[in-house]
Amino acid sequence: MTVIESIAEWSATRDDFSDLARERARHAIIDTIGCMIAGRCDFSTQAVRAAFTSSIGKSGAAYVAGGGRANPAIAALVGATAAHALDYDDNFKPGMSHASAVLVPALLAVAEAEKANGRRLVDSYLVGLQAQAFAGAGVYPSHYTAGWHATSTIGCIGTAAAVAWLKGLDAEGIARALSIAVSMAAGTKGQFGTPIKPLHAGFAARNAVEAAELAAAGMTGRLDILEGEQGFLELFGGFDPKGWDTSRILATSAHVIETVGVMPKRHPCCGSTHLVVDMILDLKEKVGFGPSDVASVETLVGIANQRNLAYPEPDDEMEARFSMQYCVSRAIAKGRLDLSDFTLGAVSEHGRDDLLRRIAMRSYSQGEESAEGDSLPHRLVLRLTDGRVFESERKYAKGTISDPFTAMDRTAKFHDCCSDLSHIQAVELLGRLENVEWEGDISFIGQVLQAETRTAGRMAGAG
Repeated sequence: MTVIESIAEWSATRDDFSDLARERARHAIIDTIGCMIAGRCDFSTQAVRAAFTSSIGKSGAAYVAGGGRANPAIAALVGATAAHALDYDDNFKPGMSHASAVLVPALLAVAEAEKANGRRLVDSYLVGLQAQAFAGAGVYPSHYTAGWHATSTIGCIGTAAAVAWLKGLDAEGIARALSIAVSMAAGTKGQFGTPIKPLHAGFAARNAVEAAELAAAGMTGRLDILEGEQGFLELFGGFDPKGWDTSRILATSAHVIETVGVMPKRHPCCGSTHLVVDMILDLKEKVGFGPSDVASVETLVGIANQRNLAYPEPDDEMEARFSMQYCVSRAIAKGRLDLSDFTLGAVSEHGRDDLLRRIAMRSYSQGEESAEGDSLPHRLVLRLTDGRVFESERKYAKGTISDPFTAMDRTAKFHDCCSDLSHIQAVELLGRLENVEWEGDISFIGQVLQAETRTAGRMAGAG
């Protein structure tokens, strides 16, 4: 049995997820919808809407983020771009991806078209997340380190399984969708810090929808295209891909959301900064210091993390999200990071602060990473002007299973994302989303996503 057939077989037979898995799926869906609301007026989202304006109108099977209706593929394209636009969406370590930013918009668009209820939405999310984990396992982490944006590659492949399951395809149909999606997977990390990065999530969601639609129409491809000659592993695997064990896929019982989880982001910026920012905030709360008290900050991160963070002195909000120096500087100054730190105005004011030049970043060596795998922590050395030195290390960011969000954390982030809604609207929406699994009609989500904001265009300076 091929890898694709194993993933499809597992996916086709699953609708018995645990209460814990369903609860965590609901949390991830809520988090992503908040990110879609916050990102629907970003430049990248608006550029996609403008490019496809002829496909968006008053009719169509699905609501489109920012207004109008369209076919599910276009709705998924716009929605996933919005979900990833502000880099506030969750991280998923098994796929090295922003899993939910691709899954949720694609599934919302197809669920509307299929008239699916909330339970089907939650179940399909769990199918897709596990499929992303399965697909990612064979190339983790060398695929990502080589420069592939796994949100757009692994995300496309795993989400195709979810969409096919939601559309009611059997194991053979899901396998066809997976094979097709492999041929549609693309996206390079060289685009990080530009509006193309969130578009990668949009491409992945659109391609996943279209792969499932093609599979439903009978389109076929090689079922060994992940592991076979001139297939995904050979071309996309990087320097040391692990490959797949189909017996382990078929034997999987506990869902990846229970064992590893997805990580909602505490900070609206690249996840490669989060361990260091968390350490800074921990020390700031414990010790108390401001920008003028800092002599230097030295950070040690993974190779892929350093490569992601290419902008020591950012010029705009997109670059700021991929700047260790900017993120650490603002965390020191404010004691937190939120969406207001990543506007063109904020970056124009603070992107050349003197503190940025006192913050250094280096990475582990290739040999160190090869010896230790993904178990190396990020490290921090903070030197204050009074001579005190603080050293810290952290392996898990806030939001992981090891350091999970509280209910208060989730609510606070949702309201940060929904600042353009009235407080009453945000509270009512959150209440319905917390019970989405029991909603027979989930069109209310699309209706909220397409509503105009009170401050439309607030983030539209990236261009």
